[in-house]
Amino acid sequence: MTRVDFHFNVDDPLDYGCRLARKIFRAGERAVFWCADAQMLSEWDRQLWTFSPQDFIPHVAADDALASQTPIVLSSSGIERPDRGLLVSLGFGAGFGSSAARDSGAMAAAQQPSPPQQGVDDTDATPALPPFFSRYERLIELVSTAATERAAARTRWRFYRDRGYVIHTHEVGKIQPNKS
Repeated sequence: MTRVDFHFNVDDPLDYGCRLARKIFRAGERAVFWCADAQMLSEWDRQLWTFSPQDFIPHVAADDALASQTPIVLSSSGIERPDRGLLVSLGFGAGFGSSAARDSGAMAAAQQPSPPQQGVDDTDATPALPPFFSRYERLIELVSTAATERAAARTRWRFYRDRGYVIHTHEVGKIQPNKS
């Protein structure tokens, strides 16, 4: 059964995702990094090339001819990669970038319907879930400090818990008190 790890209170999911990809690559592991929003995934791809001048993290899109030979694969669609044991969910589009952009993006995302979940292999696909997550040994979900993203993560948490998945939590940062 898939182990599910939630990394909560990630202030900058793009930067955190880059550091996580570097850690996975240095450990000699292979992973799929998934984001429901193709534009956000493209932004993360650009950041992965530039976040650390001393590091090179080999990565390609899932449909690239070199995907089977590359340790880090990026996808915004429901792909199954049986050659990799780790799926990292960068999110569903909200929660990226600066806090102002993240908050406005989260508000816009809250007004949009959830993305279709093609390939979710559980019969109840009510919450938005990373496609094919249960075919991986481990799923890491990055959750920002945005209120709407945290609420969506709680829904996914209940989904996983109610189906018996082993869940681990990692508090990355602290929630800042609301200064209103």
